[in-house]
Amino acid sequence: MIKKLFIYTFLALVLIGGGSLGIGYYFLQQFSQQHMNITTDNQMFVLKKGTSLHQLVEQVKNSNLMQQAYLLPYLYKLDPSLSSIKAGTYQLHPHMTVEEFLKLLVSGKESSFYVQFVEGKRAKDWLNVLSNTPYIQQTLTGKSHDEIAKLLGIDGPLEGWLSPDTYQYTADSLDINILKRAYLTMKTNLQKVWDNRDSDLPYKSPYELLIIASIIEKETGISSERANVASVFVNRLKANMKLQTDPTIIYGLGENYTGTIRRIDLTDTNNPYNTYVIEGLPPTPIAMPSLASLEAAAHPAKTKYLFFVANGTGGHTFSSTYSNHQQAVNEYRRLMNNN
Repeated sequence: MIKKLFIYTFLALVLIGGGSLGIGYYFLQQFSQQHMNITTDNQMFVLKKGTSLHQLVEQVKNSNLMQQAYLLPYLYKLDPSLSSIKAGTYQLHPHMTVEEFLKLLVSGKESSFYVQFVEGKRAKDWLNVLSNTPYIQQTLTGKSHDEIAKLLGIDGPLEGWLSPDTYQYTADSLDINILKRAYLTMKTNLQKVWDNRDSDLPYKSPYELLIIASIIEKETGISSERANVASVFVNRLKANMKLQTDPTIIYGLGENYTGTIRRIDLTDTNNPYNTYVIEGLPPTPIAMPSLASLEAAAHPAKTKYLFFVANGTGGHTFSSTYSNHQQAVNEYRRLMNNN
């Protein structure tokens, strides 16, 4: 084997160096340190499974990644370890040398990609993001939310059960596997929060806490307000008051929502998410809640608040009485009219 390798190496050097071993070796060394034709940091090189060394040479040549790609086989003969290439999607970078490129293919260190699932968005929004994310195998196309929920092992609707986060993946990852990670994270977080919740909450199950958390998520994006928003809903549930929260109406309207809640929408008894009409909680979560909203639902502030309204500066004004609430509403309207 050693003798055969020596013969191959000798022949390669003779072909390149015109018979001079020193010149031939030096020439190959120069080639291995040559910079490739890469201009951006996000250039990808996809090496398909089963690609032969000959096919790799052709792929590199057709991609115009380097000059003299035909010399690659001679590098393999000088260093056989460089021929142990692995299929994958690799990120190239400017100033990468030929040797660095080959070592990357041998390492199998595929490029990592990221998909971000934003809190407060709905299942349909996340599925749309996932279906348009590159380098993912799309297996869920055409499947309903209920079908996807069953694939994930969710006993009920999909909404609310996926944890907002940025998820890392490699090329050709299955879309369902990314969602499984999001579901397992939410399931774990919800159980931990439920087990450590305050003792006097009006929730009958972790799922009811998840519903409240989703409403909190839609009502405020200010971290310091979450516990106060949660206290309003908890106080209303304890007092047998309707929740009267606009995001639930909007969710129930679906595609029929045009940007404004009409008076008829507030009295619509056909909308199961109309919390101005129904008693207690809506039937499902209305968005994907963050861990912060889960914690707020489990540990609401100790207040007597029953109302809140936007204050015109990005936050909310909280009130314990209807008269104070009306004053806050009038103040908000005055600010809006002046703007």
